[in-house]
Amino acid sequence: MIVGTERRVLLIGGTSEIGLAIVRRLAEEGPVRPFLLGRDRDALARVSAGLGGAQCDVVDADSLDTHEAVIADAFERAGGFDVVVLAVGVLGAQAGLDADRDESLRVLRVNFVGGGSLLLAALEALRRQGRGVLVVLSSVAAERPRAGNAIYGAAKAGLDSLAQGLADSLAGSGVRVLVVRPGFVRTRMTAGLKPAPFAVSADQVAEATVRGLAGEAHTVWVPHALRYVFAVLRHLPRPVYRRLPL
Repeated sequence: MIVGTERRVLLIGGTSEIGLAIVRRLAEEGPVRPFLLGRDRDALARVSAGLGGAQCDVVDADSLDTHEAVIADAFERAGGFDVVVLAVGVLGAQAGLDADRDESLRVLRVNFVGGGSLLLAALEALRRQGRGVLVVLSSVAAERPRAGNAIYGAAKAGLDSLAQGLADSLAGSGVRVLVVRPGFVRTRMTAGLKPAPFAVSADQVAEATVRGLAGEAHTVWVPHALRYVFAVLRHLPRPVYRRLPL
């Protein structure tokens, strides 16, 4: 990926505020040709118009049997991609066992099963291409899920682990995986929730992601201080951890 040349960017989760912030931040460094994949065709059309008429197509995280074909078609139509951003996810089931069962299963299904399926399809396409970077939007919740977000955290932990493991398997292939772990991000998805400490904006996540792309990082924490916070939290005894006001 050479700064200054047109970069082809596939955003899976084409209406994601964080994903779109990454696309805009990349465009500040040089020409970008975005391609959007998402489940809402009308919303994609509106976003596409705001990006000057970006190509777009429909994909649903729950429609597992369509993922390979949709992503392969996007690669063919665009002539390949330099960067693929996986920004698919839903927030919910914060009440744990007291959450609605259907909501809990949807969080697990979309964030891990659907997200994992899309991750696999994207990496397969990048490997066939022989180059490129996959950016996976994870969460600090993946590092050590807490009682208040056990279901969301577990789903993100599964996706994060899958991305990290496959990244190691692709070493030397020309394909790189960059896992981004933000803390609380102020977006539509978190509207109405009390911001956690170290809360950031979508633009701050984008800035950190683009810096990570420019280097050789495999994991980016946003803000960076959370890396050290969780270096401590991950080793706390469970009786202590469960009492923390997290």
